[in-house]
Amino acid sequence: MRVLLVGAGGVGTAITRIAARRPFFDLMVVADFDPARAETAVAALGADGARFRAGRVDASDEGAVTALLERHGCDVLLNATDPRFVMPLFRAARDAGATYVDMAMSLSRPHSEKPYEECGVKLGDEQFAQAGAWEEAGALALVGMGVEPGLSDVFARYAADELFDVIEEIGVRDGADLTVDGHGFAPSFNIWTTIEECLNPPVVYERDRGWFTTEPFSEPEVFDFPEGIGPVECVNVEHEEVLLVPRWVDARRVTFKYGLGREFVDTLRTLHLLGLDRTEPVTVPGPDGPVRVSPRDVVAACLPDPATLGGRMRGKTCAGTWVRGVKDGAPREVYLYHVVDNEWSMTEYGCQAVVWQTAVNPVVALELLARGTWTGTGVLGPEAFPAGPFLELLTAYGSPWGLREQ
Repeated sequence: MRVLLVGAGGVGTAITRIAARRPFFDLMVVADFDPARAETAVAALGADGARFRAGRVDASDEGAVTALLERHGCDVLLNATDPRFVMPLFRAARDAGATYVDMAMSLSRPHSEKPYEECGVKLGDEQFAQAGAWEEAGALALVGMGVEPGLSDVFARYAADELFDVIEEIGVRDGADLTVDGHGFAPSFNIWTTIEECLNPPVVYERDRGWFTTEPFSEPEVFDFPEGIGPVECVNVEHEEVLLVPRWVDARRVTFKYGLGREFVDTLRTLHLLGLDRTEPVTVPGPDGPVRVSPRDVVAACLPDPATLGGRMRGKTCAGTWVRGVKDGAPREVYLYHVVDNEWSMTEYGCQAVVWQTAVNPVVALELLARGTWTGTGVLGPEAFPAGPFLELLTAYGSPWGLREQ
């Protein structure tokens, strides 16, 4: 396997450090718009970096990405950029005949008249619209293969195959007790993506109704997270699992709720109130005359890079899937989860917990694809593949998962 990794930010850098310890690939080309970031990621591997190369690519330039894939003979494109670049990279992989893997799907657009009732363009719609072409070509696009979406979807498939006869509800629940020394507001993940998923209308799935939307931060509930994290208030947030899980797993209801915390929610609401979540450029004065800038990009530039926060971060992060249904005629309720302690991830890999937890899952998936354990054609989510081998290999990577009876 020869991999083109596009994006050398926090998650991309963590991918290189995890993959460097595994023998399943021959080459990984690490490419970024800023070549210095790619070179830094590769140089940090030291003696373990022999199978890595650094390069530059503009993720929005499909032709350049296709050419880079072909130049290095890469048969897989792993997308570690933000969701704005999903579609050009998705199309570039198809043009080059490469397998495509991402951790976030094509962007949504709210319904023009009823944004908090009906779906407009849903997450992943643009990719699934091309599923037939991928299948006809015998090619695979594995979409949503991070932690959430990704591991959470694997948990849903495992629950359906191994733990339940009938599933009433699947609810992804994400929570943490992470703090960052010296920062009152310092998101542990890409703020561009965080604003997108938190302020868009959340999507809910119900078997009798299909997909529909609600208002941001709706249906608050307190969920008790394991391994000492404890109770965290969670709210509805737009996320890919709600669009992926029902395609392969039979459940009456599917939701995603994120443990943001009251202060975080209030900050996001303020950004929205001020228009600072907008992606459309506005004109502002500059030293050489007026310039056009995106308010959301300004917010991102003003905040610390999440990849640099690990040394000042304390606590744990938990990703998991809560499932309620029936097994052998009796009610059952479980929470399948994966917890990463920031102290461990920093000591073991030099990566903060949230980016490491995101990064490990596509690497596990790549190894299963390289082994031929996971195979398929078309545009497929993690639920389309057997869950057992993934969870076994994740444990072999030194990061076990857990199951709690509720």
